[in-house]
This record gives sequence, C-alpha cells and structure tokens, in this order.
Amino acid sequence: MEAALAAAEAHTSAIDFELWVTEKSDALLRFAYILTGDVTLAEDAVQDALTTACARWGRVSRADDPEAYVKRMVVNAHISWWRRFRRREAPAAEPTRTAPASPDGTAARADAEAVWALCATLPDRQRAAVVLRFYEELSYAEIGVLLHCAEATARSHVHRALGVLKNTLSKEGAEDA
Repeated sequence: MEAALAAAEAHTSAIDFELWVTEKSDALLRFAYILTGDVTLAEDAVQDALTTACARWGRVSRADDPEAYVKRMVVNAHISWWRRFRRREAPAAEPTRTAPASPDGTAARADAEAVWALCATLPDRQRAAVVLRFYEELSYAEIGVLLHCAEATARSHVHRALGVLKNTLSKEGAEDA
C-alpha cells in the first residue's frame, strides 16, 4: 500500500515538474544567456540546473520562490563551469539573434546590441554581477549570495564593470568626434 502511494506521489511530482519546466524554460534560458553570454553555455547551465531540480523537486517546489531557487542553480552551474574551464581558452561564435526586427524599434535594438557587445567584453564575474544587478534587479546582498562572495565584493564587481564600460564609451565617443 505504501509503495503504491509513493509511486503515485512520484508520478504527480513528475507531472508538476514537467508543467513547471514547460512554463519557465524560456525565461530560464533567457536568464542563462544573459548571464553567460553564450547560447551553448546557457543551455548547459539550464540543463544542469533542471537535472538537479528534477531530482530534488519535492524540496524545490516547497521553496518560497521555486523560480528563484532554480535561477540560483543556473548561476551555480555557470560558476562551476568557470572553475573547471577558467584557464582554458575557447573561441566563441557570435550569438545569433532570433528576435524579429521591429520596423519602429530598430534604433532601440541597435542600442541594445551595442550595450550587449560592450558587456560581452567584461570578465565573467563582472558581467554576471552587472546582469544580476540591472537585468534581474537584485540587491548587492543577493548578488553576493548568488556569486558566493561578500556584498562589498559584489559592489566592487559592478563598480569596476561600470567603470570599464564608461571608459570604453568615452574612448569611442572621442574617436567618433
């Protein structure tokens, strides 16, 4: 009797997980892409996070915010990748843009692509901190938790990244003049 009850509960949990993934997978992939700057790395990070989440779905689904819980798993998966491959160099192809161009938003799109190109030049931790601060609108304390560093270090990453971006923009402005 208990085995049948446990099997029914596991089946229900699996269905809940599948529905949740169907609903949230696009948002998780967008988040991971902005975090990593690479389609393949984003897909790998999401896959790792969802594999772990599936195995622990009972605990994850009881969290206050399962989506935030899984996003943290995505960040952790990417950090693990940094640790494994930070000394290796790998050429990366330019990401392909899949969003259709809108006739009235071309200037905004060009600006967004220029900003992304600048952000892609930042070191991994600085780019992650900037994405978490301005895209996800997290506090410095939350960024510190996600990046496994002190709040002051998270502030430093964002500050240094913004300084590099400002310096780059002012150099490009001087060249255009």
